[in-house]
Amino acid sequence: MGLALEEAGKGYRLGEVPVGAVLVAGNGQVLARAHNMPIASRDATAHAEVAAIRGACAAVANYRLPGSVLYVTLEPCAMCVGAMLHARVSRLVFGARDPRSGCAGSVLDLTGVAAFNHRIEVVGGVLAKSCADILQSFFKARRADKMGEK
Repeated sequence: MGLALEEAGKGYRLGEVPVGAVLVAGNGQVLARAHNMPIASRDATAHAEVAAIRGACAAVANYRLPGSVLYVTLEPCAMCVGAMLHARVSRLVFGARDPRSGCAGSVLDLTGVAAFNHRIEVVGGVLAKSCADILQSFFKARRADKMGEK
């Protein structure tokens, strides 16, 4: 999760919502690291999780990532959980819960839907305070900037 927090910091410095993700193979090898990039890339799908999955798939030359673990600083949204399901990520470890759009237990839980042909083991709350702190700091600074513009 420490590497994912480093990625979140990169996103913060670039003005992106500071979410970081790291995808690790079953043997512990880091396959990909990423941070949110939708603003810079002008791509609504450029979430940290999706970027990490794309990078990992390229690294292993396969669209499936069985046995892999995705570490992410914020509970993933529906799109990101969908990408994890399609890639066959085995385990999700996330930091802060997302009460507005989290789909690994907060708003919905798409990780264990019986009708799907894959399920993801989930561990939430890892370094939750550190993960929440960077998000809160980012949005506090953003609100302060907007107040200064008026």
